[in-house]
Amino acid sequence: MPDVYHTLVRPVVTEKSSSQWGALKEYAFEVHPDATKPLIRAAIQQMFGVRVVHVRTLMQRAKRRTRGKSVGRRPAWKKAFVRLKEGDTIPVFEG
Repeated sequence: MPDVYHTLVRPVVTEKSSSQWGALKEYAFEVHPDATKPLIRAAIQQMFGVRVVHVRTLMQRAKRRTRGKSVGRRPAWKKAFVRLKEGDTIPVFEG
């Protein structure tokens, strides 16, 4: 089980996640594959000093990629969507 500082890998900033942030105040993160929802909630609250209302997780499947004749695959990874209490924000996404 990862500790609090290894739970969050990176924020996921895409066009779709930015629209979710604008509409629902919901942030997307890549998280450690063994991280659970309570561990993700604790990591967000401790690192950013905000209150988490809801956490959803999903496993992104590995994708097959080809370049010329060589075939490879991208790794599978875990994504978490975190909804914060009204009025709380994470400054990483604001800039």
